[in-house]
Amino acid sequence: MGKKQHQKDKLYLTNTEWRTEFGGYKGRSASGENSKFRRLPFSCCSLSFQPFENPLCTKEGVVFDLMNIVPFLKKYGINPVTGEKLSAKELIKLNFHKNGDGKYHCPVTFKIFNENTHIVAIRPTGNVFCMDAVERLNIKPSFFKDLLTDEPFTRKDIISIQDPTKIDKFNLNTFYHVRKNLKYGDEDEDAARKNPMYHLKSVNAETRDVLTELEREYKPAEKKEEEKKKADFLNAAHYSTGRVAASFTSTAMDPTTQHEAAIIDEDVLRYEIVKKNGKKGYVSMITNYGLLNLELHCEMVPKTCENFIKLCMKGYYRDTKFHRLIRNFVIQGGDPTGTGTGGESAWGDAFNDEIKPNLTHTGRGVLSMANSGPNTNKSQFFITFRSAKHLDGKHAVFGRVVGGLDTLDKVERIEVDKKDKPKKDVIIEDCHVFVNPYEEADEELATKREEIIQKQEEELKAKRKYVYKAEPEDIAPKTYKKGVGKYINPTAVKRSADDTASVPPVKKKAAVEGTKFGNFSAW
Repeated sequence: MGKKQHQKDKLYLTNTEWRTEFGGYKGRSASGENSKFRRLPFSCCSLSFQPFENPLCTKEGVVFDLMNIVPFLKKYGINPVTGEKLSAKELIKLNFHKNGDGKYHCPVTFKIFNENTHIVAIRPTGNVFCMDAVERLNIKPSFFKDLLTDEPFTRKDIISIQDPTKIDKFNLNTFYHVRKNLKYGDEDEDAARKNPMYHLKSVNAETRDVLTELEREYKPAEKKEEEKKKADFLNAAHYSTGRVAASFTSTAMDPTTQHEAAIIDEDVLRYEIVKKNGKKGYVSMITNYGLLNLELHCEMVPKTCENFIKLCMKGYYRDTKFHRLIRNFVIQGGDPTGTGTGGESAWGDAFNDEIKPNLTHTGRGVLSMANSGPNTNKSQFFITFRSAKHLDGKHAVFGRVVGGLDTLDKVERIEVDKKDKPKKDVIIEDCHVFVNPYEEADEELATKREEIIQKQEEELKAKRKYVYKAEPEDIAPKTYKKGVGKYINPTAVKRSADDTASVPPVKKKAAVEGTKFGNFSAW
């Protein structure tokens, strides 16, 4: 170890020894032309590497099995060994013969085929013989007829299946489908493999019953593909999506070469219109104790108010109970389960708080959102019986009671149990929306879009009707002579030369007499 020129053996390995002889030596690559030779037996398919049952071969003598080569050709249309184009019509059916022991042999000489036998096939008949029989009985006497069927053939019809002197044909590592890792198979079988039941070989009775019931009742959720929104004059942002920069710096992004304007959410446009119009919403809540008329601050907290209006319009609060009542504090409702833990927003998930500093829990009849923490607003709300300044900044105020304060007085006097639940049910029988500013915003937005589309269509029609007329500038210029400078007017050139000649030459300034610095020639 560690042997170098003019040195003794050392107790360590040198870098060269490690790379070329010991642990660092990886040998030849596991695949490719320079890889270790792995021979395929002549009785095996060159595609599946399994013993063939219905052998077929190409004109080069490469043998395949019928059940393997047909699906491969349907999928790829190439020779699995060479990678060249190949069709099923070019394949030749082979007739191998077996002896009593089930071993392949020559039907004429009865010589058993092995790795050292030169095996050939006759193209017209597909019969397989050993080359010794063909050479002695066909080639030497010039008797080119099949030894079994007497069907004539030519010397070019002799196909070499196995030549012991040319075994490179059987090297598995040089096969095209091995190097390219090409997969094939039956489409029905591939589809069956995707089913998890395909891999269950045997199950007990209980598992079988469960799987049967699951297959009968289970329905996979439908995948809804979201339509890609397109930017227009209304929802196009002044900034881009940033996909060009992201695709340039990250290989995980699809390459993008054109900037696209980011799309502003539709709700943002609607809420801007609602704020600009400055209209409030009005809802009448019918309870079993009387009416409660509610005014909603849609122009200040548009999302919270829209959530409440949508839930009222689809009857979400119908027949629900006020599950919590605390005298001189609040009455809370909006939970269909009546437990204080249920409910969902108009969009399903909870939405963020819209807390405004000018909307506070001051006075009686303030309508506010109930939540379980920041940004957990759903469907529950409460109405105050008196000011609750400690709730400011924690709950979003979005309205107030403008009619039915006597109903609020009746409800406040109801007795409650230890868990602040009213002993007599206070039920919301129905809710009626009288003023919905969001419908007006939707109509206004749709009208603007229609006007823009009509304007674009009119401009397009005007462009199509416009007939191009040649302007004076577009007429070909006048030619004054042939050759270079044919468009130059000689009169104009002469005039410019005269103008230049009339300009007097500039006089040089006289040198000022005095001491000058020069060389030493005057010395």
